[in-house]
Amino acid sequence: MYDVIIVGCGPAGMTSAIYLARANKKVLILEKETIGGQMASSPLIENYPGYSSISGSDLATNMFEQLSNLGVEIELEEVIEIKDGKTKQVITDYNTYETKSVIVATGCKYRLLGLEKEEELIGKGIHFCVACDGAFYKDKTVAVIGGGNSAVINAITLSDICKKVYVIQNLEYLTAEEILIDKLNEKENIEIILNSVVTKINGEDELESIEVNKKEMKIDGMFISIGLIPQSDVVKDILKVNKYGYIESVDGITDIEGIFVAGDCRDKKVRQVTVATSDGTIAATNAIEYLNNN
Repeated sequence: MYDVIIVGCGPAGMTSAIYLARANKKVLILEKETIGGQMASSPLIENYPGYSSISGSDLATNMFEQLSNLGVEIELEEVIEIKDGKTKQVITDYNTYETKSVIVATGCKYRLLGLEKEEELIGKGIHFCVACDGAFYKDKTVAVIGGGNSAVINAITLSDICKKVYVIQNLEYLTAEEILIDKLNEKENIEIILNSVVTKINGEDELESIEVNKKEMKIDGMFISIGLIPQSDVVKDILKVNKYGYIESVDGITDIEGIFVAGDCRDKKVRQVTVATSDGTIAATNAIEYLNNN
């Protein structure tokens, strides 16, 4: 029997675990994919206090080591169902666990363009993680799709190793922070293409080209950075979610007693690592109060 089971090992989940372990609660984290979540795939984080610049994977490693030193249990299993009750059950693809409370910190997954051949060519010219796959495109030509912070950071990072980087944005302006746009504009091998969308992906066994505004563009690789989709399917039948799939809550407290939510899967305005860690702190504090009173 656990005091708290945390679903998701991103910055929100790990922060919650640190606070709970320090409060002498028995904690289990269940993660189906990557320690660190989406943060781990970011090549550069420059807005996390205490670090002028750090990769997402390094920051994830630092957090992971801290909670490991506190004795937090971690299992790489996919949660497929959560059953409510005085004692809650968390059912994974391998086990069934019992717990007094749950923190849902499942985060988000990458949004796709929705084009034919897109999913088949993931890893074969189509990517999301520059830190993971950018090195394959040394001295080659790539396109980054999107105009927000993640897209611009990805483009800047790729410009240091690639011959040419196209930034393709469907709006008439970039939505990234001004300081990042300034850095982007300093790069001579980056070309920004606004008011444009990718309408077709060409290639059989690997990406060969894309079509933008009905014109073919030869590229070696494409990095999609157009936002995220909340991973809330596991709880959408028991918790309230908004029309976009984000879990509704009041300061991380859901409509079911003893179930809390933190991180990017929660309905909120800002999704940044700093906000995720704040969510994790609040969810843990709420869980501690719940456990102490029940």
